[in-house]
Amino acid sequence: MDSTTAPHRIPPEMPQYGEENHIFELMQNMLEQLLIHQPEDPIPFMIQHLHKDNDNVPRIVILGPPASGKTTIAMWLCKHLNSSLLTLENLVLNEFSFTATKARRLYLQRKTIPSVLLVQLIQERLAEEDCIKRGWILDGIPETREQALRIQTLGITPRHVIVLSAPDTVLIERNLGKRIDPQTGEIYHTTFDWPPESEIQNRLMVPEDISELETAQKLLEYHRNIIRVIPSYPKILKVISADQPCVDVFYQALTYVQSNHRTNAPFTPRVLLLGPVGSGKSLQAALLAQKYRLVNVCCGQLLKEAVADRTTFGELVRPFFEKEMAVPDSLLMKVLSQRLNQQDCIQKGWVLHGVPRDLDQAHLLNSLGYNPNRVFFLNVPFDSIMERLTLRRIDPVTGERYHLMYKPPPTMEIQARLLQNPKDAEEQVKLKVDLFYRNSADLEQLYGSAITVNGDQDPYTVFEYIESGIINPLPKKIP
Repeated sequence: MDSTTAPHRIPPEMPQYGEENHIFELMQNMLEQLLIHQPEDPIPFMIQHLHKDNDNVPRIVILGPPASGKTTIAMWLCKHLNSSLLTLENLVLNEFSFTATKARRLYLQRKTIPSVLLVQLIQERLAEEDCIKRGWILDGIPETREQALRIQTLGITPRHVIVLSAPDTVLIERNLGKRIDPQTGEIYHTTFDWPPESEIQNRLMVPEDISELETAQKLLEYHRNIIRVIPSYPKILKVISADQPCVDVFYQALTYVQSNHRTNAPFTPRVLLLGPVGSGKSLQAALLAQKYRLVNVCCGQLLKEAVADRTTFGELVRPFFEKEMAVPDSLLMKVLSQRLNQQDCIQKGWVLHGVPRDLDQAHLLNSLGYNPNRVFFLNVPFDSIMERLTLRRIDPVTGERYHLMYKPPPTMEIQARLLQNPKDAEEQVKLKVDLFYRNSADLEQLYGSAITVNGDQDPYTVFEYIESGIINPLPKKIP
């Protein structure tokens, strides 16, 4: 490329394509696999890796002390995510593996197997089709730092690690009531989770080694090992309290494994703020533009500027302004395209508000290639909107703006001469709010990954929620 023509202008379609298809993450994952496996011929290896198409399948490790409920959580996650569960017991029971047969003999003798053999079993199991296509969940493995390092050395890298935690006294008490269904492997409890079916009740068995002394010894060994395992998984590990209802633990775990970790992928924010009149879109757009140097694109302001500057499009818009008529969508999109195509919007990103107002405008926006990568709905109750807008006033002498509740005029003289903008009349506000909510359901359906924010709170609190939604990856949608 000729350096004399620099700086080169990157078409807006290029970074947008990269973001939508996760090109950066795809290349990063492929590079990681190349460096781990170091194939003699990297080209066929990369082709095979792309054919697997499993970069985003669940790869989860669940750790926790005895009686923390990790097996129950792991089983529930497996059912929900349609993934394969890997436990020490089902690894050694694999009838088609010579390694498993060897491990089974050792396990029956010692109730444990060497780390080298365990990691070999895991490697064999993860190479099977179901684990490749649907992902996997390791229950209670690795137990030691040695196992964690051996697993990492083979290039087996989980995407999420969950560590359950609870006081030892709670765990000992909980362990005493544990019962196992020998047919299904389901775990029950005499106090917290007793099955209603008498058939299941009759076949439940008391597991071995659940006395208070044996549980205390296991807890001591667990605490000794876990503090050396945790540092092996920085940035992907979450500790969840197991001293709460099992359903709550499960939903916290599910929320975490459905989240995406932050990446180093280039990201240009294209933010769309939607909400009824008076929901605070303009203020939030200004705050985002100020902090992140985004281009603040207000559709109404663009039209006013075009008319004031007597541009070509402005002259076409002027008659509609003079007659107080709605500007046609085709003309509106031309004015908007002219702004969004400018280099500062392409390089810095933008925050758009005031459009789309309905599904037709949204489809037009998408057809022109202006697809937002973050969409926020600001949700504000009708009474709060009326309070915000209908009590606004302006001083015709000084031009100062007041609000009869939040910023009342300092003197009775000023209050007597205040005027209300006709747009803030109660009937006008009701009309605009009704119009927005007539179209909002269609817009919510179109923007399926949109984030709803409670706009009826302090503006800076609202901003923090929006900011969090921008800097963090969107959660995965799992059917």
